[in-house]
Amino acid sequence: MGKRKKSSRKPQGPKKQEPLPTTFPCLFCNHEQSVSVKLHKKAGIGELLCKICGQSFQSGINYLSAGVDVYSDWIDACDEVAKEAAGGVENAPRSYGDLATGASGRRNSDMQIDRHLVSAVNDDDTGYDDDDE
Repeated sequence: MGKRKKSSRKPQGPKKQEPLPTTFPCLFCNHEQSVSVKLHKKAGIGELLCKICGQSFQSGINYLSAGVDVYSDWIDACDEVAKEAAGGVENAPRSYGDLATGASGRRNSDMQIDRHLVSAVNDDDTGYDDDDE
């Protein structure tokens, strides 16, 4: 009895990547696929324009940048402007996670080492003279 012959498979080529989108929803007028992005790689500028409401944005790009990068820069810039407009409201905690991190931005579990260091320093220099007693 002989072995069965294996069918020969042809090597598969690499999977084709779908191109990244160049049209996106607008943040201001909420129309789908109304924002188009154009990249001027030689000039190093990415332009974003809404066809409906006329919003425009420009961002610096490099040779690796895509339309998605310009759109995300636009979102970040809009968020930053909204935070500046809110003023003092941005310092208020918005969730329990914000309360847990406190003003330093670090969680209490990260601060365990600092507490031990502080207590060791405070034990050495309490400000009281032990010789007087």
